[in-house]
Amino acid sequence: MKLLIVEDSKHLREDLAKALRHSGHVVDVAEDGEEGLWMAKESPYDTVVLDIMMPKMDGLTVLSEMRRAGIQSPVLLLTARNTVDDRVQGLRKGADDYLGKPFDLAEFLARVDALCRRGHGQHSPVITAGDLELNTNSKEASRSGKPLDLTAREYALLSLLMLEPGKVLSRMQIEERLYDESGSRMSNVIDSTVYHLRNKLGPDGSEIICTRRGQGYFFQIPAL
Repeated sequence: MKLLIVEDSKHLREDLAKALRHSGHVVDVAEDGEEGLWMAKESPYDTVVLDIMMPKMDGLTVLSEMRRAGIQSPVLLLTARNTVDDRVQGLRKGADDYLGKPFDLAEFLARVDALCRRGHGQHSPVITAGDLELNTNSKEASRSGKPLDLTAREYALLSLLMLEPGKVLSRMQIEERLYDESGSRMSNVIDSTVYHLRNKLGPDGSEIICTRRGQGYFFQIPAL
């Protein structure tokens, strides 16, 4: 999943980004509200983590502008102001969840994962398609009960396509979701990842990760 963290505390911003990347997410970061809003408008994110008290533009204003611009990414608000009125105000402006500082890192990660799933209409951490299963908590995949030995990039691509079966994603769209702002991009890396993922899925891999010529790739649920 591709996430955006908008947080003015460098220490907290870096700690959260590190934890999310360790969990297999792609993460972009912004240090103030204006930068965060610009990034949210420029790239699609599966979830936005948004601090309320920030310079240049506060988090609630960023949230309002995002929703006004039609950006429907789930938003997790972070704040040291944890009164009922603060929570109600944030939720009414379009936030999906609220976490008061200080918070437990494990709870933060669990809430982010839940929002990512919810944003794709998926409530269970286990995604099942035919005999293929993907666990978004453990970041593991299996087929017919047998574990698939996937690299982090192969897992990320499989989860991206499985969450939107039948939807064609171009190479550019896939790159946007699999790389953060600091990642290096190579022109053939997506094709290479698709090739190796298909091989690991089995003889019918190309019937699961399908090509739409001139457009991109899409996921087809395997037949039982």
